[in-house]
Amino acid sequence: MDLTFSESEEQFRSEVREWLTVNVPKPALPSGDTAPGFALHLEWERKLFDARYSVVSWPSDLGGRDATLWEWLIFEEEYWLANAPQRVTQNGIFLLAPTIFEFGTAEQQRRLLPKMASGEHTWCQGWSEPNAGSDLAGISSRAVRDASAGGWRLAGQKTWTTRGAFCTHLFGLFRTEPEAAASGSRPGRHHSMTYFLVELDQPGVTVRGVERLDGDLGFAEVFFDDVFVPDDMVLGGVNEGWSVAMATTGSERGLTLRSPGRFLATAQRLIELCKERIASGGARDQAVQDRIVQAWIDAEAYRWQTFGTVTRLVDGAKSGAESSMVKLFWSELDVRLQELALELLGPHAELIDGDFAHWMKAYEFALAGPIYAGTNEIQRNVVAERVLGLPRK
Repeated sequence: MDLTFSESEEQFRSEVREWLTVNVPKPALPSGDTAPGFALHLEWERKLFDARYSVVSWPSDLGGRDATLWEWLIFEEEYWLANAPQRVTQNGIFLLAPTIFEFGTAEQQRRLLPKMASGEHTWCQGWSEPNAGSDLAGISSRAVRDASAGGWRLAGQKTWTTRGAFCTHLFGLFRTEPEAAASGSRPGRHHSMTYFLVELDQPGVTVRGVERLDGDLGFAEVFFDDVFVPDDMVLGGVNEGWSVAMATTGSERGLTLRSPGRFLATAQRLIELCKERIASGGARDQAVQDRIVQAWIDAEAYRWQTFGTVTRLVDGAKSGAESSMVKLFWSELDVRLQELALELLGPHAELIDGDFAHWMKAYEFALAGPIYAGTNEIQRNVVAERVLGLPRK
């Protein structure tokens, strides 16, 4: 594995850094999980798109730069180092888009991807239901064929839909052979699902925002009552939704959703925060400082591990069950980083306004990491069975 960047890659890094230095909003944008904040984030997404930085690794005719995976990693490192805004388009460009590239038709790619890249269409994920969380195969929302209209009629409910209160579209799984699932067999439960792409601004769709602990509308419940979806909004084959969804979860747990740059930047800011607290008269706590050093080492380790993953992907390998190990690592690393910041801040960590408020908000968000993208308990089962080869209980 070559750990050095080429001259052209370093030039790309310089160009990205220069552009971000000039264009990153100051002061920072308000939360993208509020209506005003989401609107401002969409303006930022459009600026990224106009500069062809929103999806650098995509083909140029779809709004990208034809960048390599290595250049994408460089962009992510510089993006987070510049303290640029959270990507409110991330569920589309980081989760759904790789799935469309793999399973979508050429027509679907041309029709859907440019509007996703520009932020004109924003996507939320319709996985969880009231009685189906980590057990994705337990969903009950259904789709009934409407052959005369050339599509399907959806009914059911999705919940814990991230940014569903503000997004224009949803991607999710629905039962298309309920009788097969009713058998309770593993093949039946997994075979009878289809992956649909749904426009939310249409009759029969009801979206209800759900407040997070911090008061932001970070989630939504989405209800479907005889909602029509045309055939050209089915991704992959009918009743093949499980295989398509597993490709999406591979992106969600692995490389694209949480790049190392995010945690490298947080670790660096944590070090700077420690120095500032000591400089302002705070007590030195060697145990805390040792944990900060370890967190920085862990962030660097994730970077090097990712280099290995990219090397294999460039050589034609596929991301498999190993992505569950990655998800375990970055989700628990994120919690440790934010916890250390709160320890350094002491009573100031509880302030909801001011220079330090972002640490508490980041901590509250990090707590969700071991839950979303499949709970870490489930991920440990996946690692045990599919990576280590241990028997199922």
